[in-house]
Amino acid sequence: MKKTASARIMIIVSMVIFGTLAPFVRSVAISSQALALCRALFATVLIGGFLLLTKQKIALREIGKELVLLLISGAAMGINWILLFEAYKYTTVSVATLSYYFAPVIVTLICPILFKERLTAKKLVCFVFSTLGLVLVIGVGDLASGNIDMRGVLFGLGAAMFYASVVILNKLIKKVAGLHRTFLQFIGAIIVLLPYVLFTGGISFASLDTKGYICLAVLGIVHTGIAYCLYFSSLKELEGQKAAILSYIDPLVAVIVSVTVLAEPLSVTQAVGGVLILGFTLYNEISTK
Repeated sequence: MKKTASARIMIIVSMVIFGTLAPFVRSVAISSQALALCRALFATVLIGGFLLLTKQKIALREIGKELVLLLISGAAMGINWILLFEAYKYTTVSVATLSYYFAPVIVTLICPILFKERLTAKKLVCFVFSTLGLVLVIGVGDLASGNIDMRGVLFGLGAAMFYASVVILNKLIKKVAGLHRTFLQFIGAIIVLLPYVLFTGGISFASLDTKGYICLAVLGIVHTGIAYCLYFSSLKELEGQKAAILSYIDPLVAVIVSVTVLAEPLSVTQAVGGVLILGFTLYNEISTK
């Protein structure tokens, strides 16, 4: 019981951190694929340094076959980043995000099959209304009007598929602690991201100022290293559906940051969507307890 409660706290904190990503990303004037690689490199160095200082060794022999799962999940995470950033190139951030957030839907549908988790009526109701709230927050008017480049939507859905695979693969990994797990996954992400960046123009820091370098460091250390450690460490103790529902805290926080920090407008429809997300996520937690 205590482990489950701690896992809920960790995933909520990680989602809040992820939700504050936008202001920092906008302050780093480098390509999206280069930024993704930098995030992975920063986090790998940070976690690797901590493991060395605390003299924690990764017992690769004991990990055995799970090492392959770790590297595959890390590679999937890297591809997920690439596809999401590509989606931003071809469509609006709203539509790309909506496409990307089909990942929890995929996880919810697959987990009962793979892990025999119960999809109760309450979980289903909470999930449906949380999804409705997310649609209202993001807004899909442009999609209905036909003014959306389908390539962006497909890239977003592809990112969702790989994100869902990361969540599911992590539930199959039993022998590796959260910190060791995240470290190996970032190595897998670097293996995928490095050649992609090299073949798409490399990395140039010429346009970065002091603020840009600071924001880049925060993105690598806080938004990637710390946040992913919390997130992946919590997944083993939570059901897939519960983790999927709690993941809606991320876009809700992003909307709040958009209004309060970036001074972007918030419509009544988006406000209603935010209430649906928060309300039904809270209802799911209370009903579970």
